Amino acid sequence: QMSGKPHSSTNRILAVHVFQFCCGTAVGGGATLRPAMACVVDELLSSLQTYSAKHGGGASASTTPCPNGAGPAAAAGDDDWRFQLVRSVGEECQTEPELRSLLQRKAEFNLYDGFEPSGRMHIAQGLFKALNVNKCTKAGGIFIFWVADWFGLMNDKMGGDLDKIKAVGQYFVEVWKASGMDLSRVRFRWSSDDIINHAEAYWAQALDIARRSTLARVKKCCQIMGRQEDKLSAAQIMYPIMQSTDIFFLQADICQLGVDQRKVNMLARDYSDAAGIKNKPIILSHHMLLGLIEGQAKMSKSNPDSAIFMEDSPEDVERKIRKAYCPKVAAATKSSEADEMQLVKDDLMNPCLDYVQHILFSRPNYSFKVGSTLYATHEDVKAAFLGGEISEDALKDRLIEEINLLLDPVRKHFSEDATAKDLLAKITQWKKENLVAPTTLKRLQVKPPFSKDLFVVFASLPREAVQVEDVLGVLGRLKEAPKGSEKVLWLEDWTALALGCVGAQKPCIKGFYDLLLFGLRGLGPELMKDVRVCWQGEMILSGPSEYWISVINAGRIANLDDIRKALPPGESLEHASEVFATLMHIGDVLALTEATKLTLCCDAAHENVHKLALKQCEAYPEVTGLEVKLVESPKLRLLEPGDGVEADVNVMLTDKEIDVNKKVKKSFCMPENIEFNPPIAWVEVFLGFKGEFLVSRKPDNGGDKTYTDVASITADFKSGVLHPGDLKPALSRAMNAFLEPLREGLKGKDLAKAQKDLEAFTKAQSKKK
Repeated sequence: QMSGKPHSSTNRILAVHVFQFCCGTAVGGGATLRPAMACVVDELLSSLQTYSAKHGGGASASTTPCPNGAGPAAAAGDDDWRFQLVRSVGEECQTEPELRSLLQRKAEFNLYDGFEPSGRMHIAQGLFKALNVNKCTKAGGIFIFWVADWFGLMNDKMGGDLDKIKAVGQYFVEVWKASGMDLSRVRFRWSSDDIINHAEAYWAQALDIARRSTLARVKKCCQIMGRQEDKLSAAQIMYPIMQSTDIFFLQADICQLGVDQRKVNMLARDYSDAAGIKNKPIILSHHMLLGLIEGQAKMSKSNPDSAIFMEDSPEDVERKIRKAYCPKVAAATKSSEADEMQLVKDDLMNPCLDYVQHILFSRPNYSFKVGSTLYATHEDVKAAFLGGEISEDALKDRLIEEINLLLDPVRKHFSEDATAKDLLAKITQWKKENLVAPTTLKRLQVKPPFSKDLFVVFASLPREAVQVEDVLGVLGRLKEAPKGSEKVLWLEDWTALALGCVGAQKPCIKGFYDLLLFGLRGLGPELMKDVRVCWQGEMILSGPSEYWISVINAGRIANLDDIRKALPPGESLEHASEVFATLMHIGDVLALTEATKLTLCCDAAHENVHKLALKQCEAYPEVTGLEVKLVESPKLRLLEPGDGVEADVNVMLTDKEIDVNKKVKKSFCMPENIEFNPPIAWVEVFLGFKGEFLVSRKPDNGGDKTYTDVASITADFKSGVLHPGDLKPALSRAMNAFLEPLREGLKGKDLAKAQKDLEAFTKAQSKKK
């Protein structure tokens, strides 16, 4: 009668359940009348919800929390059972329409969760996770566990011994195997292998996420850590970026983690919007099991009595549950952590009832038996407990029995299986040893090693074109190197990616540095013969694990205020990428510190970050002999600061003769004004290279004159003896003569492509404006 269609699927469902109920088959196993009726009513209500949703009687929002673990009703279809099963895993789904679409597109899909193998496994990681994984794999999922052993190494777990950390990870696998997890559709990916073997892909993704994420957005992910904003370490900005990277690196369709990781997972969705990724990762956030102690919104590994652990003995289980908080009335106040952890609000926060709902009733066809009474739903158990029908002791008696039954296969596995038994014995012994990681400095080991006396110049970051001023600045700093020292030029190509220089386009970044090197070798050939050029990316990939551990360690020491002070003058801290770039710089400098004498020669752009790096290096006794030397580039801008377009007021390495003539003609050069006179600044450069500067004039204007020092030409200009009309043409001739030997080389295939890439980027940027 509901639909008016006697053969509708809704009416068929009703007929089946009425028939089952009348025949006593609605609940198997000799169930009593009350739970049988409860199950039938639940099914009838589900059918009514389906009918209502299809016929306009109500709709659920795509992000509506799912208190029963069953998911909101969906339209009938071949994929509907898959949707309902996967959806039942999470308290929230971002978003349900996307989940439906995924299941329609793919018979097989990827889910991911990650864990750091650093300690004991509690029941939420073991039993609860196994139940959820089996639901997902039954619906066609491939569940990927990201075993974060590299992060355990980074965090000095198990004494900083990667083999021991891996053993703990394998122990986790054995626990899941014994817990009934269907491992046939589970994949374990070890981060130590993947991140090292695919370092370029992984960190390129991380740097792109950092570049597109504002600092304010990333800070939201850190709020759940309970830290005040000004107390955040720089490493705490890195962690959410890296976790988001895992999602894309593993090609996860669904992030199936706990509610406590929701903010980080949502960062990945925000990044997808910024990067134009159509199919965003779906976030399926599962419930966080309450701690057994009053007020605990989640279990705590640091307090053994707050959770049941997978290797707990029957006596441990009984002791913990007997002592467990088990209220009938909600507490007057609730912690802020509880609000963060609960998408489905639970004012009572009774951990015993929480175990009943999310561990026991997560299994199919489960009924909770107290005495001779069966309870078909967790709501029935809760109502009976609050109404006094089930006493606290009776509730706990049954819970102890059920939990021990679930843990018995795990205990048996670790007592009878040789591999599992050996793993547990080793881990138990290691815990007794109280392993402590060595405190030695972790840094990239450069091969071949640098000399003990090192003089290093960091090149400027890429922009649309290489200015001659850039080339001259680097040459000027390299000339400061003491005799006998090894000269190194460091090219920050990965930092440029992070900061979005020239649109974070790799061909443009490489093109800029190729042109810069060409200019340096063309204008300072003898000097550059003895310079070791280090591309940052190549250096990192020669030892990615050591390098990034040093970077993250630097982040643990530095706070955000340190990062802010390390930025170039006039810049503000707005993006997560600036945190990455600053910490990477510290990692770069640490890689140089095997030298007993290290000089970092720079201009103002690198001075602050060099000083932060040296401050951190001073904390290590084995690092000595560091200094920062400031050598500014010549100021060769042809107009006053703020005037003109940069491309028109700076002389570029790639400028043709006509470009040079046009720029010099328009340069600022007021008669007798020597306070700001770009042409005279350029004359000083040419005197340094050629030793003389010729001004050709008509006899009536004083005739030709050759200058050998800047003081003479400055005096003549100030007195009016030398006029701008004579100085500018002389400067154009000298500048073109200076650049002419380079112009033929710029026509080569690789450099021509570099210019083309940079010009295309510049053109695209101008169209956006």
